[in-house]
Amino acid sequence: MTITLDRRLNAFRPDLAECALEGLVEAKQFTAGTAARMAAPVTPLRRRPDRDAGIDTEILMGEAVTVLDRADGWAWVKAASDGYVGYVPEATISAAPLAAAPLAAESAPTHILAVPRSFLYTGPDLRFPNSTAISMGSRFAVVGEAETRGTRYFALSDGSFVIAAHCQPVDQPVETDFVALAARFLETPYLWGGRSGFGIDCSGLVQLCLLMTGKHAPRDTDMQYASLGEPIAREALCRGDLVFWKGHVAIMEDEDTILHANGHTMTVAREGFEDAVSRIGWLYDQPTGYRRLRAS
Repeated sequence: MTITLDRRLNAFRPDLAECALEGLVEAKQFTAGTAARMAAPVTPLRRRPDRDAGIDTEILMGEAVTVLDRADGWAWVKAASDGYVGYVPEATISAAPLAAAPLAAESAPTHILAVPRSFLYTGPDLRFPNSTAISMGSRFAVVGEAETRGTRYFALSDGSFVIAAHCQPVDQPVETDFVALAARFLETPYLWGGRSGFGIDCSGLVQLCLLMTGKHAPRDTDMQYASLGEPIAREALCRGDLVFWKGHVAIMEDEDTILHANGHTMTVAREGFEDAVSRIGWLYDQPTGYRRLRAS
């Protein structure tokens, strides 16, 4: 019997594969990999170790990965959040592995960014230079706090500072209503493979917003269609349901309106449901299905 493994979720090459696939694939070696975290604000994950290769998805600062291999400035990794496999520049990974003591406990994320975008500052003052911009979903270790002219700042383990009001403890959902969360991304640029506040695609919007409400979600539309919620009839659509086309997904904001990252407006946009069905159907046919998320 031949088993076809999804390359997006299974790490295997002729020379190396993850231990979980031993007995299922042929490889010269198998590895459990090394746990690490991403250090860069947003890192594209590519299917090949080549900057000209297309972006499959993105990994955010502080998210955990398993590093399976390092070579020629690239790391072959598996993302902990959704199991996606691909290549990132080695420099975007934290220099300290999760297992390294005592740095592991000190740098373990305590907070998550709870707004679509924010800045890291070189000091506890909005007038200080910002060192970088970060996206909702970014994770970091808070080691102290300061207040300047009535604004609270968290001090991070890397020496930078972030607006405290933009953060939330990692063990608390940012929002209970993922539809309201998706609406906060309106006019965010569309980016194929994107899953950040700087650029996002349709399934990335669904995944990130669900993750921020404490719910697991796979990365791509076909995965979401196969595993999220339960099928419903078109006539039953209401707020929070998902509408799928081949290669596309939208969120019902209410019975008549959808929210989706789309290549038509090249943004996250609000659109009438029937208008979208007519417009998209002209090129890509009718929706392939409708799903309602299970109550948590």
